Amino acid sequence: MTYGELKNLAEDRLTLAGIADAGSDVRIMLTDLAGAGPAFVAAHAEDEVPAETLERFMAALDRRVRREPLQYVCGSWNFMGLDFTVRTGVLIPRQDTEILVEEVLRVLHDGMRILDVCTGSGCILISLLRYSNDCIGTGCDASPKALAVARENAAALLDDMTHVMFCEGDLYGALEAGGEAPDGGFDVIVSNPPYVPSEVIDTLEPEVRDHEPRMALDGGRDGLDLIRRIIDGAGDHLIKGGALYLEIGFDQGAAVSGLMKAAGFAEVEVIRDYAGLDRVVRGTRPILEGSISAG
Repeated sequence: MTYGELKNLAEDRLTLAGIADAGSDVRIMLTDLAGAGPAFVAAHAEDEVPAETLERFMAALDRRVRREPLQYVCGSWNFMGLDFTVRTGVLIPRQDTEILVEEVLRVLHDGMRILDVCTGSGCILISLLRYSNDCIGTGCDASPKALAVARENAAALLDDMTHVMFCEGDLYGALEAGGEAPDGGFDVIVSNPPYVPSEVIDTLEPEVRDHEPRMALDGGRDGLDLIRRIIDGAGDHLIKGGALYLEIGFDQGAAVSGLMKAAGFAEVEVIRDYAGLDRVVRGTRPILEGSISAG
């Protein structure tokens, strides 16, 4: 089979499988899995695909036809200009979450201590450490599979592994279990928690509904179960003047900012993404308050 024939076959199969932008998927798959970007395919359309390459590509194509996410099929995905390993059982890094990272980077100074709650693949924490100086990061997650991928990504993308650590457990409980809570607390807590309402999950695209880990998506009846818990526990783990950043659903800005204000946070702000949708809520633990009350 030639490269041109393979491209056409793959586009036809993905289109029949109901994938809207089949051409884009095929270009990415050919580039990542066959080393054949668009320019190569155009120049070598009549050349035969090596048997080993063809076998590998067809196996990947079968997975994508079954609506397995493209990111899992390729095995990695770019986030904040870095290539992160992604595997089944780990939430896929999304471009929307880059807004969260960019907002935190605005406040980071040398040596700050960062806590990433529900770290998943580690893409948020690792990006923050990669693009700052001498910050120290802790990532926690309830999934051992996710933490294994996060550690792998940290080893591949960070020069100094002594500045990052990961611990397993339920939200802040992971810190106590792993003995990773710093004296005085963290300067920044950041999280992309599960925030999809339970009843909405079954309406999502098959790639998300059938393949991404439900525990990384399901935020309970109104999508705010874990967000409430993260906000309620943040005061015990932030320094005075420290900031909490949360990624949220497009329709959750008012509710989450209200929860932060009720918990005593100051300077609460809802930040929109490039599509104009609510995407991040931030707030600061007041310097003059003794503690943040539970909301």
